[in-house]
Amino acid sequence: MPKGIFKIPHPQNEPIYNYAPKTQERKALVDTLKALKKKSVDIPMFIGGEEIYTKDKREMRPPHEIKHLLGTYNYGTKKHVSKAIDAALKAKKKWENIFWEHRASIFLKAADLISGPYRNKINAATMLAQSKNAFQAEIDAACEFADFLRFNVHYMQQIYADQPYSPKGLWNRVEYRPLEGFVFAVTPFNFTAIAGNLPSCMAMMGNTVVWKPSDTQIYSAAVIMEIFKKAGLPDGVINLIYTDGPKTGEVIFSHPDFSGVHFTGSTSVFKQLWKIIGTNIDLYKTYPRIVGETGGKDFILAHPSADIEQVVTGIVRGAFEFQGQKCSAASRVYLPDNLWPSLQKKLIKTIKELKVGSVEDFSNFVNAVIDQKAFDKIMRYIQAAKKDKNAKILTGGKGSKSKGYFIEPTVILTTDPHYKTMEEEIFGPVVTIYIYKSTDYNATLKLIDKTSPYALTGAVFAQDRNAIQKAANRLKHAAGNFYINDKPTGAVVGQQPFGGARASGTNDKAGSYLNLLRWVSPRTIKETLVPPTHYSYPFLKK
Repeated sequence: MPKGIFKIPHPQNEPIYNYAPKTQERKALVDTLKALKKKSVDIPMFIGGEEIYTKDKREMRPPHEIKHLLGTYNYGTKKHVSKAIDAALKAKKKWENIFWEHRASIFLKAADLISGPYRNKINAATMLAQSKNAFQAEIDAACEFADFLRFNVHYMQQIYADQPYSPKGLWNRVEYRPLEGFVFAVTPFNFTAIAGNLPSCMAMMGNTVVWKPSDTQIYSAAVIMEIFKKAGLPDGVINLIYTDGPKTGEVIFSHPDFSGVHFTGSTSVFKQLWKIIGTNIDLYKTYPRIVGETGGKDFILAHPSADIEQVVTGIVRGAFEFQGQKCSAASRVYLPDNLWPSLQKKLIKTIKELKVGSVEDFSNFVNAVIDQKAFDKIMRYIQAAKKDKNAKILTGGKGSKSKGYFIEPTVILTTDPHYKTMEEEIFGPVVTIYIYKSTDYNATLKLIDKTSPYALTGAVFAQDRNAIQKAANRLKHAAGNFYINDKPTGAVVGQQPFGGARASGTNDKAGSYLNLLRWVSPRTIKETLVPPTHYSYPFLKK
């Protein structure tokens, strides 16, 4: 039993390396990139204490260098999903009964491994597998992931410490139990930190997990699993599988012990998943928790009083960092006609300065999109805009997949505020601009709020404080993360908890205690110190 009320180290955001020329961190990262590229790997699934290899080997290639083979991963079947569920349920009792400070220690150690001896490996793996440049990999795979683990341990202690009032004669307390059964994590390609956070935050609260990452993120997912095992995570607590999505769902969502899903991915998949769970509700022992962060059609609005340099920087960084493959990326921009002539020149000049190419050339701002499917989808939007009378390509518009899946940062100008690239999620280096009359600011706020089904992130640029207040109030439901005079990306754990509503998800705010609350089932305990010895009450007396 614990012999103290323990306080974990106070979390601080991991400092971000800048990887400038001639720095030690740059040299170490380059060396790690070279070492990983020389070695071909065969990545197993991790189920219970076993490394599972199959005959179905799938290739892994860098999106920016498709002729290079990083290795293979072992694709599984429905029987492996069932095996992972069994392993999670087998590990459940022992894991949920381990004292919370030991769970905390495992994930605190994992955070220190990520920010220390594994920093270069997890960054390099993210660069190679997901075509993130050095800085984007650093803020994601190393810093944000370590932040998630450290702050989540802090939030876990905060939740456990939240106890009810006890009047004289009673001792009231709340026990934060893990959910009954097993939970399921579905993670995307675009953030290694999300891939690590979704299963680990549930496990931290005493749950055992079946984890299915995106096929295009398995290379770096294997590094995450290596770190968890190195940190001392017991076998079966997190089970890593690579299987077909619909077939996996058939097994997971028909199991009576299914108790929750933590999802980041497309809106359409999440809605389908929700329907399946609803249809199967009578099968489950308990009502499953459904937590999801999905798509976005994120906006930038400039008021007539906005600073042009700030707006240009917000558009360029917000739209084109990591090739626009962030659910928070700036995708639609509303600019006043009084600023447009000067802003247009500055914006186009700046975008033409951006270099496109391999992550191994650190001077490249834009790298490859994730795969051919994404490349083809994005280029269809661009080609359609070239032919549409309501749209004009201001800069960019070209793509090539001969060496890798490269698309130029592209700006579309439209005269129709409901043009499809203003409303549909593209998930690539494409931003669409609509010019409004500077006297129509109020009407533009209404337009922004009604244009998209999503409500993830948004930004307003203005020097006029009244305009900022008006935007914040009018757009209160249009963005779960709202930025003032900054790009709509780059939420930091512990500073800007992340998530949106409407079609963007359940808004359970990763990077805060709110998310962890979804993975516990509280039990209230009332203890009467001196119990009564007779049934009667004073009102019964004559």
